[in-house]
Amino acid sequence: MAERMMAVRKVAAEPGLAVEDVPVPEVSADDVLVRVEAASICGTDLHIWKWDRWASRRIKPAITLGHEFCGTVVEIGERVSSVRVGEYISAESHITCGMCYQCRTGQAHLCPKTVIIGVDRDGAFAEYVAVPEKVLWRNNRAKISPEIATLQEPFGNAVFATMNQDITGRSVAVMGCGPIGLFSVAIARASGASRIVACDVNPTRLALGTRMGAHATVNPIEHGDETFAAVVKANDDAGIDIVIEMSGAPQAITTAFKAVRNGGTVVLFGIPAEPVEIDVAENMIFKNVTVNAINGRRIFDTWYKTRWLLEEGVVDLRPLITRTIRLEEIDASMPMLADGSACKLVVVPEHKGALDLPESRVTEESRPDIHGTVVHR
Repeated sequence: MAERMMAVRKVAAEPGLAVEDVPVPEVSADDVLVRVEAASICGTDLHIWKWDRWASRRIKPAITLGHEFCGTVVEIGERVSSVRVGEYISAESHITCGMCYQCRTGQAHLCPKTVIIGVDRDGAFAEYVAVPEKVLWRNNRAKISPEIATLQEPFGNAVFATMNQDITGRSVAVMGCGPIGLFSVAIARASGASRIVACDVNPTRLALGTRMGAHATVNPIEHGDETFAAVVKANDDAGIDIVIEMSGAPQAITTAFKAVRNGGTVVLFGIPAEPVEIDVAENMIFKNVTVNAINGRRIFDTWYKTRWLLEEGVVDLRPLITRTIRLEEIDASMPMLADGSACKLVVVPEHKGALDLPESRVTEESRPDIHGTVVHR
């Protein structure tokens, strides 16, 4: 195996990314080394590329980006027992402490000590990435290709946000048709929503919304302050049962609370850049609205739902992959995401030489699975 590799890194406190030749990561006792087969670009990566206010406060250059990925295990640490060299895996990007109140009560996705791959430690926009054994997720290569397997991590966000309430037979509006919003449209359709209205200012994304299952689309640019009325009209002049806000735009949040029916539900997932003013009395209390503020996905509960939806073909994410690119094309491709002309870009590293797997230290015929069951070989 090569001793050095190419990686896409934030090397300075300024906009842009650089491709560097760096050492292949060393594997600690509890880590595995993964040969990256595919990695997808997230909105978080876009923030880091722009070097906006959030990124400048959170990111400490130099660091390799990328947290949505899949690949093949090529080396394991001496204490690793649940995965073998040669296995096809993805990973939960949030490395949690396992000891805090949230971790011990089934809310690990809210762990205050979370370390994120590609944000707080080197990530997967590289030929190889080292990750802890405890965040691994085993894939079925016969059922899920690398370009889809890499989308499981962000798709899980939409699964959690959308399926956190009963969708079947109910009307749903999705505010914001970025990747997560479009995932939600598809999940709502697969879950049997009676009517789905997709809202976005980008015509290309609205077209994708229709392709993913929306019955109607609304462009706020065309309706302004009356966007909520257009959403209601698209639902046969009835208030929406469940409004899923994915954009974080103040106008969209206001629209969500105006368009939801009395006694309905508003799901808040988009992150506003600034504080948002809401008429709590008129739009929440008097309407008896249930508000679900959602962050991340349940570790690993959501992953099991995600696996079923994708491996069994219940949801097809291929229409949302705009193109595949190489590592060296990431920096130049970011404007496509910034202006909305691309949905998901999947990065496929070009490796030096064939895959040469070393001997695994795990030799038992049966050993604990990644998620606690016993796997027999």
